Amino acid sequence: MKIKRIVISQPEPKSEKSPYADVAQKYGVKIDFRKFIKVEGLSSNNFRKQKIDILNHSAVIFSTKTGVDHFFRICEEVRVTVPDTMKYFCISESIALYLQKYITYRKRKIFFSPDNTFASLIDHQIKKHRDENFLVVLPDGHKADIPKALAKANVKHTKAILYKTVSSDLSDLKLEDYDMMVFFSPNGIKSLFDNWPNFVQGDMAIGAFGPATSKAVKEAKLRLDVSAPSTKCSSMPQALDIFLGGLTRKDRNEEPEITIPAKSKAAEAKADKTKATSKKAAAATKTDKAKVAAASKAKATENKEDKTKATSKKAATATKTDKVKVAAAPKA
Repeated sequence: MKIKRIVISQPEPKSEKSPYADVAQKYGVKIDFRKFIKVEGLSSNNFRKQKIDILNHSAVIFSTKTGVDHFFRICEEVRVTVPDTMKYFCISESIALYLQKYITYRKRKIFFSPDNTFASLIDHQIKKHRDENFLVVLPDGHKADIPKALAKANVKHTKAILYKTVSSDLSDLKLEDYDMMVFFSPNGIKSLFDNWPNFVQGDMAIGAFGPATSKAVKEAKLRLDVSAPSTKCSSMPQALDIFLGGLTRKDRNEEPEITIPAKSKAAEAKADKTKATSKKAAAATKTDKAKVAAASKAKATENKEDKTKATSKKAATATKTDKVKVAAAPKA
């Protein structure tokens, strides 16, 4: 498999220092960006069919910036003036700050999740304002997670479907010019088959970001070649780097990179303890040997001294005996 050209199903990054540019330069591949999906707002007529009175609600819940845009768009189209008393609950701080595009930012009426999860938004913010009547802004075909979580928390709420995701017209895109496609949502896979109903993967490599997208690839009976995030990478550019690097090594008949897993802290601590114990034992053994050697040397010195004393004593005795013999000899 050789990868020379990749299409990314997202808008082109505004910054020239995109990590995709680094990947393209490193491996000599061309990377194109093309939106496979687009967001369309529901018309005011379709909104009215939902029979929702915005002014009957005292708070709005947003899970995306797109939801913020379409909420204020609908309000303008149906000529509803949002009161200053309206409260806003956002799944992240970035969405909360995005509200400044439409309203004056005041902390007393704008709330957000401390960790960017809806569960945390309910526990830390929404439950403190149970008396509010919430309007939840959602897209068409949304997951049931958010409404279910609100119902479980006994929070009074109304769903407002204000926008939908549709497949882009890709009739001018020639898939045969590409060796790889990268997707970021299940809707991207849907768009692929909406534009090419008889698509056959063949040697085309496919990458997917996020578990939902990876699942959609497999459910479409396509081969998933690259997925992120994973234990090895947190972004799609990193995943592409690993994938293309592997193909390059394969072409050169090089051995794959082997990552030696790092020892756990417990294992390291145990090894350090074993080393310390061994070192201590070695030091003790060395000390004992030194003591034995010193004792042996002292004993040898002591024996030598005793031998010297004995020899001296023997010599003194012999001398004394000789003197007695001389004294006892008869005079001539």
